[in-house]
Amino acid sequence: MILAHSEIKKLVEEKALLENHEEKNIGGAGVDLRVWKFYRIKSGAKLGVDERELPEIEEISEDWIEVQPSEYVLIETLEKVNMPSDIAAWMRHRSTLQRSGVGLLTALIDPGFKGTLTFGLRNFGAHSFKLQRGARVGQIIFSKVAGEGKDYDGRYQGGKVV
Repeated sequence: MILAHSEIKKLVEEKALLENHEEKNIGGAGVDLRVWKFYRIKSGAKLGVDERELPEIEEISEDWIEVQPSEYVLIETLEKVNMPSDIAAWMRHRSTLQRSGVGLLTALIDPGFKGTLTFGLRNFGAHSFKLQRGARVGQIIFSKVAGEGKDYDGRYQGGKVV
């Protein structure tokens, strides 16, 4: 079950579901999130059965980033989530991005995760795409988890980018 406006507001007030958000960004069935930091990937990575090597990244300090066709960057949100044990969430791109040939590459936000969110942004289009720090790029959609769950305890807890 996707949570609606009133339930999101209640969880924000009672359980600090979101920090650093703007109330006007709480929509009918989700919340628009803003980009805070940009990162470029500077090295290769590896994911095996028993080992993982994450890429080196470099923060981009400018307020605007121009993403070239086929370019991929990491984005970190201004907002921080504090996911209760009975709520999971998904990130989706705002329709302006898809209309511009740009998409977000996202993962499930597990119950118990706390921190900023990091996701990929890829320019699938034939033209460059400019993005400003603070712009609303994605929408988080919250859903109730049925049954007894397990809280997130992975390496990215706290909002670690890599």
